[in-house]
Amino acid sequence: MGWTGRVLRVDLGSGRCEGEPLNRDWAEQFLGQRGLASKYLMEAMDPAVDSLAPGNVLILATGPLTGTMAPTAGRYSVVTKGALTNAIACSNSGGKVGAEIKLAGWDMVIIEGASPHPVWLWIDDDRVELRDARHLWGRSVWEVEPAIRAELQDPAVKIASIGLAGERRVRFACVVNDLHRAAGRSGVGAVMGAKNLKAIAARGSRGVRVNDPAAFMSAVADAKAGLAAHPSRERLARYGTHAMLDMTHSYGSLPTRNERDVTFEGTERLNVAASQGPHGPNGTVNLVTNKACFACTIACGRIATIDPDHFSVKGRPQYHTASGGLEYENVFALGAMVGVDDIDAVTFANFVCNEHGMDTISFGGALAAAMELFETGVVTMDETGVDLSFGSAEGLVAMVEACARGEGFGASVGLGAARLCEKYARPEFSMTVKGQEFPGYDPRAMQGMALAYATSNRGACHLRASPFASDFATTELEGKADIVRSTQDERAAMFDSSGLCAFTAAAVSIEKVSAMLDGALPSSWTPERLRETGERIWNLERLFNIAAGLGRRDDTLPHRMLNVPAPGGTAKGMVARLGDMLGDYYEMRGWDEEGVPRGQTLHRLGLS
Repeated sequence: MGWTGRVLRVDLGSGRCEGEPLNRDWAEQFLGQRGLASKYLMEAMDPAVDSLAPGNVLILATGPLTGTMAPTAGRYSVVTKGALTNAIACSNSGGKVGAEIKLAGWDMVIIEGASPHPVWLWIDDDRVELRDARHLWGRSVWEVEPAIRAELQDPAVKIASIGLAGERRVRFACVVNDLHRAAGRSGVGAVMGAKNLKAIAARGSRGVRVNDPAAFMSAVADAKAGLAAHPSRERLARYGTHAMLDMTHSYGSLPTRNERDVTFEGTERLNVAASQGPHGPNGTVNLVTNKACFACTIACGRIATIDPDHFSVKGRPQYHTASGGLEYENVFALGAMVGVDDIDAVTFANFVCNEHGMDTISFGGALAAAMELFETGVVTMDETGVDLSFGSAEGLVAMVEACARGEGFGASVGLGAARLCEKYARPEFSMTVKGQEFPGYDPRAMQGMALAYATSNRGACHLRASPFASDFATTELEGKADIVRSTQDERAAMFDSSGLCAFTAAAVSIEKVSAMLDGALPSSWTPERLRETGERIWNLERLFNIAAGLGRRDDTLPHRMLNVPAPGGTAKGMVARLGDMLGDYYEMRGWDEEGVPRGQTLHRLGLS
């Protein structure tokens, strides 16, 4: 009921694919998706194991609402030890593959070991098998999806796969589904590549049952009505997240040229208006349409094209297509962060990241670090083979392909910013937390985000807490630690573990989420229980990281954020005041001064 009650366990070493009952006690404690998969991960492996070793476990997990009629109930998560961070990784994606796995009758797929040769996993309801993927190895996501559909003679099958980046162990490789939706962060695709697992394809016909259909449908109708009428839904449908670019630029929180600046003079050539108007000699319009994921009534996804005469695609008809377009995080990372204001070059880089399976945020952050190394003379054209000055569209285009293929200096960029800067003895150029590159919010201007980045269990992340309203209202610190702590818990419980998309948060309250869960599941779910579940999940992730060797020293920000004042914008002259918030945050969480959960906290949450 809500949960299918079944888990698929795949041993790549032996080739065994076996179902087992869901651990209901764990499900009651950790709900589903991110939370429940984290519990299974903690029990299945040693957190200290190397992230690319066979002993790491990779889990694709759905939530109890995934595959139902709840609004935006198409989410799934990839949970593992991250190849980029060496911390717990939970990378969330939409599209349709998560729902298809759930409709096939599985709450999660647990993948252990490593195959001696490339394979792909076929899930057809109860019939599950590993198939040879040697003919697919070396091929892109864009090639693999149609090849598998042709092999199965089923155009409706849903597929998640890795491209060249995952095969070559690019540290920020991701898992891509539906051609341009991605479980994007922390290097989950590199883990999948290390296991010689090329793809997972699913076809489901079992459906999802709920415990109390009448109560569930009433709660769903209420949630959908609230979402339909909410202005945030209309904004996301019309503009996607792309509209955030103008906001962060005007506020002075837009990371630019590896965080040396906080505003970007090229914003008007990359923003929503630029994407909607004609440009180039052919009068090409970048934005074609929007697109929705499974069960989504928002449709924030963007579909875009590139001017066919642009240097990046001229004579390359495979890119004369409509595919995943510009959203805030990719336009910031591939544009302002590297100083590039060429909308076609930015769109091309995004296409390649989708095609070969790379996290756009981390690629942009790693390239920005490489550009600073280049501009300061630490690396030269002899090493890079291309001008990597900030603002070089040619450098962006060349390096995104070289990185995906692991060729030349691109292989160094593929290490991620932290490892790249360590290699060249300039760690201060790495804009990362726990090895993961910054999203598009400068933490000197957004003090709540400074704390959110530093304490995120998966490294720098804008989706693990929600201090946005407070941060755009004031740079004062009062109340920010509590906002970060409480929204970390609610994000964990309400969205990443439920099967819903986080973009419903403004319109679908915790009371509405709990009502849907209460109707779907056999036990009672209240807002208070959800919040406590989120706190339990957050502390479990913290315990995984401690066992993996992380601690207070990793809850920090780069030297530039803590010591170099913002050069302009709302926070001109300010640094990130992390030290004034971290102790209060630890105390609120019931952790000691080293960030270790105290015994009474673990006992209260049932984690001792």
